Amino acid sequence: MASRSARGRTQIFFASTLYGVATLAAALDADLFPAADRRLLLVSNNAAIPETTPALDEMPGFEQLRDRFDRVLSWNETIRPFHPGGWSPRGNDVPLWERHLRLLWGLGEDRVELVLESIQVDPALALARLFPDSPLDVYADGLMSYGPTRNKLDPLIGTRIRRLLHLDLVPGLKPLLLTEFDVPPETVPTEAFTKVLAEIGHSAPDDELPAPSAERPALLLGQYLSALEILTPEEEERLHVRMLRGAHALGHRNIIFKPHPTAPARWSRMLEKEAGELGASLTVVDTPVLAEVLYQRTRPAIVIGCFSTALLTATTFYGLPAARIGTEVLLERLTPYQNSNRMPVTIVDALLPDLEDRRAASAWTPAIGERTIRDQDLPGLVAAVGFAMQSQIHPPLRTAAERYLSRHLDDHTWRYFKRRRLTALALPGAMPSQLAFIPRNETVRRVARRARAVQRKLKGKPAK
Repeated sequence: MASRSARGRTQIFFASTLYGVATLAAALDADLFPAADRRLLLVSNNAAIPETTPALDEMPGFEQLRDRFDRVLSWNETIRPFHPGGWSPRGNDVPLWERHLRLLWGLGEDRVELVLESIQVDPALALARLFPDSPLDVYADGLMSYGPTRNKLDPLIGTRIRRLLHLDLVPGLKPLLLTEFDVPPETVPTEAFTKVLAEIGHSAPDDELPAPSAERPALLLGQYLSALEILTPEEEERLHVRMLRGAHALGHRNIIFKPHPTAPARWSRMLEKEAGELGASLTVVDTPVLAEVLYQRTRPAIVIGCFSTALLTATTFYGLPAARIGTEVLLERLTPYQNSNRMPVTIVDALLPDLEDRRAASAWTPAIGERTIRDQDLPGLVAAVGFAMQSQIHPPLRTAAERYLSRHLDDHTWRYFKRRRLTALALPGAMPSQLAFIPRNETVRRVARRARAVQRKLKGKPAK
């Protein structure tokens, strides 16, 4: 790297997952960042109780990524005793905090450039506020990049964002994230990313991972959805059991379960009991490794999950068959409609076969997935769901949403929408066709909202 000057350039890369650091490493290897005097990696442990969960720089495989950076810093240590997800500086304190961080991290008078994930929420949002003069790059390592920005961003933040780096998880599909600020997307090359994942895979401990076998296994992915309060713990246990039974019904007897690192151990015990009753061999991977490491090591015959991004890396990056389960329930349960998980669930549901549709699951290949993108007008579906989620942030998507809904709304695609939401936005499918002449303007919507409010009040009155 270049020698330090009186006013050098320091790049600070912020990450909270090993997958995110792998994305950053791939972007660096592909020369997507200009030269800098220093590159610092700032890691954050966003677990509910960080003290009981290993930080990403303690996970197997991190050492293979460390040499891309000059120094590794801890955000948790920096703001202790506050939690990364619940702390942001008060406006009047920003200059004081910036001076403190420049001293603490030895930044001096350097020009600071920030590379952040999840810019809509803390801790990334807090960091952007702490360096108000710094240009921002945002990177997205998952399916949420295809959805709209979760919250309305302060223009003082949004206009500083130069680009959105993302993985090409769904070829041909462009992210909606940050398009309200005309932030251009830039793809992290797949070859660079899979090369980084191979580095991580080679370093994984052999004695803690399943060995390759003649019978290619079915790989089950746990997500710990009950921690997000989407499912109850009991419902998530039953979902895992359905995964196991579905894999068994497809003829798989060698099964691997990769639980979420913070999931309860009792879930694995329940699966072991079920596997024993079915006569299947079950291996539970307790080591906190990326799913992609298991793809390389075991070359599974099928990858099964709910809506994990790893399902799409399996099909797009490794050419592996995959199947989904539980997405219909989640599409119904996610509240409010704007829930940022809605887009990943929608994409996975639209692209992958239902595990319990045995014929579809056994016949599905990544090539079928590529045809599905074209045949189902996936870009149109994403635009329609994105507009329904965040119509105020993305008003230009109305035309695309109306076009998709008028052409494709049927018994199958209704699962991606709510009639109440379509009605509130005056979109096709919201009301009977004989009422379609009503002007779609704000006055009519306001009157409709008042009428519904009066109706609710009348329903709530006790009978005399």
